[in-house]
Amino acid sequence: MPSSRQAKSKRSISGRDAEATKAQILDAAEQEFAIAGFAAARTETIAAQTGVTKTMIYYYFQNKEALYQEVLNRAFIQPLGEIAQLNLEQLPPRQGLESFTRMFLQQMSKKPSLASMLFLEAIQNRGKYYPKESIQQLYGTLIAILEQGISQGVFRPLEPKHTAVNIVGSCVFYLAAHENVKHLWSGKRMLSKAMLEEHTQESLNLILAGVRAVPDMTKDSQTSD
Repeated sequence: MPSSRQAKSKRSISGRDAEATKAQILDAAEQEFAIAGFAAARTETIAAQTGVTKTMIYYYFQNKEALYQEVLNRAFIQPLGEIAQLNLEQLPPRQGLESFTRMFLQQMSKKPSLASMLFLEAIQNRGKYYPKESIQQLYGTLIAILEQGISQGVFRPLEPKHTAVNIVGSCVFYLAAHENVKHLWSGKRMLSKAMLEEHTQESLNLILAGVRAVPDMTKDSQTSD
């Protein structure tokens, strides 16, 4: 008869195996949803990629919808939550915007398939399954930084919501469309570390230049007169 210590160890190993299996399913599902979107994704394909049965997938996730939502949550909400906890809106506006943009790009670059999933979610489902928590975690933080920069005269007068959407778009479009725009770079690996770093820096330069307050040349001219 096994001892209590052996039984506890067995449960621990079983728990680790379950978590590993669940993670494998989520990894395979993420790739399938990025290619096919929710509507056309097949659990048979996900099962084949992980070596488990459909029954096992439904053991961990009630249905395809629950699996899809868990994939989005793991890939999108959790990293954004980590950024939101840093309270970047408390920094000077330019520093807060630069830090947020750089960190957001780094998080997105770790999971390039997420950009495709989000575009397919908009096209196929009209945002039905879009993680609503991200509105505050992503756009809420950006809007707060932009509004602070405007009030301090660091950023030009702009519409914060549109600007926040445009900032996010400039970050994720490259990742979603890399198979199309690769024709601009002959022989380059679009998702290589070097190319992603280049994309990050160029996006950052464009965003910071776009929101920067323009000096009032009229005032300068009147002062010199």
